[in-house]
Amino acid sequence: MIQDIFRGLQVYTDAYGLISKLKLWKYFVIPVIISVVVFAMIFVSAYGLSDNLGEWMAGIWIWETGKATFTAISTFIAGIVIFAIGLILYKHIIMALSSPFMSPVSEKIEAYFTGKPAKNYVSTNFSKQLVRGIRIGLRNLSKELLYTLPILILKLIPVVNIFSTVLLFLVQAYYAGFANMDYTLERHFKYKESVAFIRQHRGLAIGNGIGFLLLLLIPVVGVILVLPLSVTSASVIAVDLLFDDDEEIGFEPFDKIDLS
Repeated sequence: MIQDIFRGLQVYTDAYGLISKLKLWKYFVIPVIISVVVFAMIFVSAYGLSDNLGEWMAGIWIWETGKATFTAISTFIAGIVIFAIGLILYKHIIMALSSPFMSPVSEKIEAYFTGKPAKNYVSTNFSKQLVRGIRIGLRNLSKELLYTLPILILKLIPVVNIFSTVLLFLVQAYYAGFANMDYTLERHFKYKESVAFIRQHRGLAIGNGIGFLLLLLIPVVGVILVLPLSVTSASVIAVDLLFDDDEEIGFEPFDKIDLS
């Protein structure tokens, strides 16, 4: 698992160069716009709603002494909570809406590494890709929230909260990498088959997702580059997993980032 996580991260080192080499930037224009708009909406919502939620939380402080300080602290905590929930929603929203625009990216990458035109083993088109992206997004969101709530409860326990923070980060990373890998797998597997395939290689999905989350920590630029770099890296991972055992396919240009 740990080795796969590092391998999933390693692919990011060549992602930017691969995008430029294959001239993939044009495919990311609309997804980047979606990413920026959704992130801006979440940021504005967190800023605007934090005061209302903070004042409501401050209602439990019945004393006048320290009321202003407690309200300020409550407002700050409320802003963090809203922003954290917004980030969870952010990645699922942008990945679902960007799904139809990512298929050409994965096809170009597959053709580059296999030396053959990418094939659709599962019938797909723009609308089917969008529906599948939304379905994957809703599934991952429900699963992530299901695991996140008990982890947040663990954060109330001293010492244990250190490990729960790491666990929470890994859970979010897994579902981010999950959606990124499915952009390639959607042409090869049906929905349930893709879920089983990614679960089998969850370490690589986590590694890709960690890169996704780390990119979001970079102000402004991270929101712009997060989809191009993470999707490209995930496509390389998926192609390698799909064709690594195919004797007819040569991976000469892939040697330096081979995941096997």
